[in-house]
Amino acid sequence: MKLLFKILFTLSVAFSYGQSVNNLNKIDSIKKSVSNFKINDSTLLANAHFNIGELYRYSFIGDSAYYHYHQAQKIFTIQNEDYKLAKTLYGLAVVLKNEKDLTASELVSIQAITILESLKQTNDVKETKAFLLNNLGLVFGELEQYEESIYYYSQAISLKEELKGDYRSSIYFSKNNLALSYKKSGKYKMALQLYDEILSNEDFIKELISTQPDRYALILDNYAHSLYLSKEYSELPDLYFKALHITDSVNLKGYNSISINQHLAEFYKNKNSMNLARYYANQAKDIAEQYHNDELLSSLLLLSQIETGEKAANYLKSYIKLSDSLQKNERGLRNKFARIQFETEQIERENVQIAKERMWLFVISITLIITSFLLYLVIAQRNKNRRLQLVQKQQEANEEIYNLMLSQNEKIEEARALEKKRISQELHDGVLGRLFGTRLSLDSLNFNNTPEAVMTRGQYIDELKNIEQDIRKVSHELNTDFVSGSGFIDIIKTLVETQTLLYKLDYKLDHDSVIDWDELSNKTKIHIYRIVQESLHNIYKHANATCVDISFTLKNNVICLEIKDDGSGFDVNKLKSGIGLKNMRSRINDINGTIDISSEKNKGTQVIIEVPIA
Repeated sequence: MKLLFKILFTLSVAFSYGQSVNNLNKIDSIKKSVSNFKINDSTLLANAHFNIGELYRYSFIGDSAYYHYHQAQKIFTIQNEDYKLAKTLYGLAVVLKNEKDLTASELVSIQAITILESLKQTNDVKETKAFLLNNLGLVFGELEQYEESIYYYSQAISLKEELKGDYRSSIYFSKNNLALSYKKSGKYKMALQLYDEILSNEDFIKELISTQPDRYALILDNYAHSLYLSKEYSELPDLYFKALHITDSVNLKGYNSISINQHLAEFYKNKNSMNLARYYANQAKDIAEQYHNDELLSSLLLLSQIETGEKAANYLKSYIKLSDSLQKNERGLRNKFARIQFETEQIERENVQIAKERMWLFVISITLIITSFLLYLVIAQRNKNRRLQLVQKQQEANEEIYNLMLSQNEKIEEARALEKKRISQELHDGVLGRLFGTRLSLDSLNFNNTPEAVMTRGQYIDELKNIEQDIRKVSHELNTDFVSGSGFIDIIKTLVETQTLLYKLDYKLDHDSVIDWDELSNKTKIHIYRIVQESLHNIYKHANATCVDISFTLKNNVICLEIKDDGSGFDVNKLKSGIGLKNMRSRINDINGTIDISSEKNKGTQVIIEVPIA
């Protein structure tokens, strides 16, 4: 990994110091080393591809430059590095323009400008935008759409003039391009005005001669050609020779000298100096053959116009052959670039689709969470309301039973009061009257000893014995509570009679008289009442029974309630706890009781409930 970082660092340094074409072999070896490593830092890899692309672009190796720009573009797109993406697209646009894929270069340039428009307008952003506008000027110039070319050059110049820093050279180069479009569109006067402005700036020209003499030679050549097209020949051909001398003096007799030689050939052809015209045209052709591009094409066309006869025909054939070859190469490059661009657009579409899917997944997840939470709240509130309603109904039912028991107690107390009144009247009117009469009769016989008197006293004594028996009877009735416990059982009996009549059931109700229901709390009696009521309801609803037996017995201070029916029965192991059974169990647990359910199919069901008295 350390070696990898050294490689990438070398690439950055190489780009920073502007490595020349002679170092391309080194770049190829570095590329091979990079391809053998897995890169974890994608930003570092993207920057490395961008720098390699820049080196290849400055070396005019279009396909390699395009490949590395494309690799950088994919990574910057995924990482949303918009500014770096726009700079990469600028490199792609320049490569496309150099390879004559002008429409693609236009589209990529506009795409990059659109990205930059969305960013904060810093100096770097404006600079890149100005370069892109300048590239659009070049593209439309190649397309011979000079009005559009002039428009974009003007926009580029205006934006460069707003930049902070020394952009004088860049501005003048754009003005040179603008002047070139004026010249090609036939606006020679405006072209010459711009060239005069550029060439009259002595400081800029001195700097240009010392740093970029080839650029100075190119400006002189364009100025001279503008004069030629304006038919102002006074400074010609001296300006051409001056430009050509500059290229020769600094060993730059290369690409830039092609146009100078062509313009000299065109000048001498116009002067009818065909030998000189033929010489400079051949000079242009010989240099252009090193590059095999449009400059060679224009040189061949120029020679076909200068030469005559078979030579002219041969040059024309060479021109046509080269034109076809260049068009074929351009189509091949365009197809290659199109495939690479398709891959990039496919990645972008996939990224957009993934982003949409993630957004929809997020929206759906949030919606489901909120819906689930609201649904939970609704269900919880509904269950709470049901519980409250159930508690309220149970409370109302308990109050009803309690009031029923109070009413029954009132009847018992009333019966007791009536009985006491009857006994009091019987004692007063019966026993006391007879005692009083017997006492008076005995008093009258105290002094009479006749046999008749003795017999009469005996009768009165027997009468006293009878009165004694009556008093014992009354005393026994007073000591026995004839309505003891009968109140609650009467309530149960009323319930059973009412329910069985409604459910069309026969019933049998037994109870131990020894059970003292007064010892049970009202809560216990209410729960027993409800258990009996729920059991009768379940028998009617599920058992298809015709008869039910209910009995209350007392065993070891525990009240045993047994409810038995002759219904269809069921499998106890598959018993489902419905609301009714849950309520029964809840009531039994509340009074510390137990429940046992046994059943057989077609033999009925037996429920035994045990409730301790204390």
